[in-house]
Parts: sequence; structure tokens; C-alpha cells
Amino acid sequence: QVQLVESGGGLVQAGGSLRLSCAASGRLSFINDMGWYRQAPGKQRELVAVITSRGTTNYAESVKGRFTISRDNAKNTVYLQMNSLKPEDTSVYYCNADVRYYDLGLRTLDAWGQGTLVTVSS
Repeated sequence: QVQLVESGGGLVQAGGSLRLSCAASGRLSFINDMGWYRQAPGKQRELVAVITSRGTTNYAESVKGRFTISRDNAKNTVYLQMNSLKPEDTSVYYCNADVRYYDLGLRTLDAWGQGTLVTVSS
């Protein structure tokens, strides 16, 4: 019905950059907030950044000034540009979206991607 597919993770040295992408597909009507979360081994999942449908953004303090979230509403895609990466940014990054979709009527879903691993070496 609704799928979020992430891409762009990988291994990078400290100080480097990566760009994550997440594309939503399905019988979509509207996507409200889109965001990125991350979860390191043994830790709880935490919010990294979120962007509303109108482009308002919010960031975790730990990534402010280094990460930039953006979206392309025509492509139902959200991006996370990560610069000046640190070893402590190593995590599985998950895409999240508040989705309205059609399935015998209009439905709401808090959708999650499968996660993409980002590893930052020191």
C-alpha cells in the first residue's frame, strides 16, 4: 500500500558527507511531516530532523549546523544532507512520514522505511 524506500547510507570517514534519500510510493493522497530518525546499537531511536509539508524544519541539537533536511513534494521524497560527520553519528537511519493514502477510502499511516546504515570511521 505505502512504501518508504531509503538509500544513500554507507561508510565514510569522520569529517565527510553523505546524502540520504527516502521515496514514498503507493496510492498517496498527501504527505504531512517527513523526518529522519536514527538508532545506534543499544540506544533508543531518536529524532534527527523533521520537515513539514510547507518546509518548516526542526533538528536535534546534536546535528544542528551539520545536517540539512529537505523534501521534493512532487517526488514524494525527503533528503538528509549530512556534513562534518562524526563517529557518534554512526547509526541506522530511518525515514518516517505521516501519510494519507487511498485504500477503500482515505486512510492515515505513520510509515517507516527499512533503515539504512551510516558508519563513520574515526
